[in-house]
Amino acid sequence: MRERLEKMLAEGQDSAMLRFTLGNALLQDGDAAGAVEHLKEAVRQQRDYSAAWKLLGKAYSELGDLEQARSTYAEGIAIARDKGDLQAAKEMEVFRRRLRKL
Repeated sequence: MRERLEKMLAEGQDSAMLRFTLGNALLQDGDAAGAVEHLKEAVRQQRDYSAAWKLLGKAYSELGDLEQARSTYAEGIAIARDKGDLQAAKEMEVFRRRLRKL
C-alpha cells in the first residue's frame, strides 16, 4: 500500500488525505521521521484535520521528540475544539497527559 500511495503522490495527486494515509503507513512501517514529513504537510494543507494532528503527535513521540509531541498535541487540541471535534480533542489530551509523566 505504501508504494501505491507514494506513486499517487509522485503523479501529483497530493491532498491532505493522501498525506495522512501515507504518514500512517510510514508510521506503521516504523518510519516515524518519514511520517512526520507527510503529516506536517497534511496539517499544512488542511489545518483543521484533527486526525492528522493526533497522528503527528504520535509520530513525534515515537521519534523521542517529546517536547514537539506535547506542542503538537496542544495545537491539535485547540484546533479540534474549535472544529467541534471533541472526541479527538479528548484523545489528544490523554496522550499529552501521558507524555507529561515521562
